[in-house]
Amino acid sequence: MFYIIGLGLGDAKDITVKGLEIVRKAERVYLEAYTSILTVGKEILEQYYGRSLIIADRDLVEQGADAILQDADTKDVALLVVGDPFGATTHTDLALRAKEAGITCKIIHNASIMNAIGCCGLQLYNFGETVSIPYWTDSWQPDSFYDKIIGNRKRGLHTLCLLDIRVKEPTLESLMKKKKEYQPPRFMSVCEAVEQLLEIINRKEAEAGDQGQMASSLCVGVARVGAEDQRIVACSLQEMKEVELGPPLHSLVIAGCLHPLEVEFLTQFARSKDALLEIAQTL
Repeated sequence: MFYIIGLGLGDAKDITVKGLEIVRKAERVYLEAYTSILTVGKEILEQYYGRSLIIADRDLVEQGADAILQDADTKDVALLVVGDPFGATTHTDLALRAKEAGITCKIIHNASIMNAIGCCGLQLYNFGETVSIPYWTDSWQPDSFYDKIIGNRKRGLHTLCLLDIRVKEPTLESLMKKKKEYQPPRFMSVCEAVEQLLEIINRKEAEAGDQGQMASSLCVGVARVGAEDQRIVACSLQEMKEVELGPPLHSLVIAGCLHPLEVEFLTQFARSKDALLEIAQTL
């Protein structure tokens, strides 16, 4: 059987009991290492699980699926992923490939940022469409996620923004020379995401001749959700540009209409309680 096992969001101990039992008996166990990260590395996981892990980088997961699934029709093979198995479309593709190959695939679920974001006090059923904010380059500066944020806000819904992760990205030189060289890993911070978002807001409002209040809208920055040093800060978008939340992973929420209980819960994370209450009255 082929197992895709969610590891949760924090450290080695966030795996479920069911998942750990499978890991300890499987013939091969792969650790997917590019769609997200835990707060601990491979060695800590191996020590806790009591077995060796095979790193599955982007090339292996996206181009070497056959190698991962090899013999999974007669042996137990597991792929470990941070968060929940279906938090990334790559894992859905692997499940489909297993089915096409006649291999039974079993999913072991766990917490992901999609539900754990409730830690900030915003109620999950008040969230709209989730968006991803990618790193910009000199020649590529997409802004389609902005329209989705605005669409959510018009319906009074919060927007969870997933921030870009760049792991094992090939350098431009390596692409030209067909030689494998990779850029250092990068994990977008809330500050970087907000800077890009504010640039889009300024441009869109200037084009529309609008004096909107989007830059002063309420947002929530979160970092290392599920870890011991988890951080949550609530303030305006403009203020969030100056907030340093420390090491990765970061996520950003743009608030929609707020329920009184959401306001009450958020005040404990506010940079300024008075400022937060003032913003909340306008939503």
